[in-house]
Amino acid sequence: MFDKGMSRRTFLGLGGTAAVAAGLGLAGCGGGGDDASSDSGSGSGGADATLTAGLAYQNQGNLDPLSTSSATGMAANWCVAEGFFEFDYAKMEAFAALAASEDIEKVSDTEYKVQFREGAKFSDGTAVTPDDVIKSWQRAAGIDEEYKGNIYEPMLTFIDAVEADGDTGVTFKLKNAFDPEIMKKRLCIIKICPASMSKDELTKLPVGTGPWKYDESTEQSIKLSVNENYNGPKPASNPVEFSVLVDNDPRVTAMTEGTTMVCEAVPADQISNFEGQGITVDKVQGFNLPFFMFNLKKKPFDDVRVRQAFFYAVDVEKLIENALDGLAQPATCYLPENFPGYHKASTVYTYDVDKAKSLLEEAGATGTKLTLQTTDTAWITEIAAQIQQDLIAAGLEVELNSQKSSDLYANQATPDASGVCPYDVVLASGDPSVFGNDPDLLMSWFYGDGIWTQSRYGWQGMEKCTELQTLMAKAVTETGDAQQDTWNQCFDLLAEQVPLYPLLHRVTPTGVWADKIDGFQAIGCTGIDFVGCKAK
Repeated sequence: MFDKGMSRRTFLGLGGTAAVAAGLGLAGCGGGGDDASSDSGSGSGGADATLTAGLAYQNQGNLDPLSTSSATGMAANWCVAEGFFEFDYAKMEAFAALAASEDIEKVSDTEYKVQFREGAKFSDGTAVTPDDVIKSWQRAAGIDEEYKGNIYEPMLTFIDAVEADGDTGVTFKLKNAFDPEIMKKRLCIIKICPASMSKDELTKLPVGTGPWKYDESTEQSIKLSVNENYNGPKPASNPVEFSVLVDNDPRVTAMTEGTTMVCEAVPADQISNFEGQGITVDKVQGFNLPFFMFNLKKKPFDDVRVRQAFFYAVDVEKLIENALDGLAQPATCYLPENFPGYHKASTVYTYDVDKAKSLLEEAGATGTKLTLQTTDTAWITEIAAQIQQDLIAAGLEVELNSQKSSDLYANQATPDASGVCPYDVVLASGDPSVFGNDPDLLMSWFYGDGIWTQSRYGWQGMEKCTELQTLMAKAVTETGDAQQDTWNQCFDLLAEQVPLYPLLHRVTPTGVWADKIDGFQAIGCTGIDFVGCKAK
């Protein structure tokens, strides 16, 4: 599970270069600050230093701002690509990025106009045009032929058409009335990229309108330089380098030795060590979650009693205490308690091995042999062993198999010629709050009519899936108490059916040499946003 030799080779392979900010923890950096360097052990500093951090997630090779679901790719794209609006993860609200104004013009309940900022250019020097916006929407929404089945599609299905509005704006025409506040947040998803770029070019080194531009992307690191054509309100001052240090050992070593300024996903057992060395560790409750995903096209996992048994079988409190050092909350809803729209679900799972055994017996599934497929993300592998033992204690025969996330979804969660995925059950992590925090968006990611429900766990078309999606479609046309009531019905249905469902919601611990970076704010979601930040 954890190859320390591999960890050291990965670390040494960086050649001592500075590494940068990525995945899980800080955003919304402020500008300004003291340019004086510090005497701390946090590596070479000064106002001209590269902003650096060690990442806990793989660089999966897809940086396409219009399709990537990679934690590392998302973090890098926040620096490089802009939507009309971007999301402030500290304040949990959208702000104008490429848009000329903080407001969108409402023409009617189903029509909105947005202008982009005057003189906006991509990092290659070409001017932004309405055609670029239209093409970016077509790609993100899966309308473009090359992007059919795009994973973003379920979050954007409410948009019917996008049309040019003069030379510097577009009109969004919607299929039905849509909550205007959610509309503004949803536009954060559509990053504007040149229509002339091919899908292959966008995947490797995309071009955007943000403060930085891509220089290089490898499995080990991503390097960014300042975009001299950026004309927005938050220009970059320093280069950025993200280093991929998935295993805990090299990521911790890079931070404590001062090679990096930021450490993503600080291991719980290293927090006191970091703080003792003068590293600030910010801990923020977020959405990031480990989930069970069941193959509903395989027996006995099509039986809701079997799926529920898994959640009763796992001692989540013990998991949080032992493996996560208390840095999590048990799931009492699909959303964590601090998120807007939270509602304690009608079904809340607590550790009850007898109930788990009873449900398995009722379903005729006692003694079922299965392989629990997991990603190789360090904290997932750390919780997998206890989960395996808990499931065995409930009467299941469970083997573990860990692999890279990209390999798991390609090899296990992609249907074969018969239309069935090979896997039995998956234990993996997810955090769609990198796209925003409204309940519809967070549900649309895993439960909308898209790749997850259609292919990965096979729920699409089943009665309860249709019922959920009908409720979701209704909620976004409502406001206030009526909207919350409909969302509550969604959360209750999900907690009962659990085709894919969280065990807990993590607190995000992020380490920062605060004397080297000005303006960081801790956030709870996966990803680091350097926009507006400076090295000291």
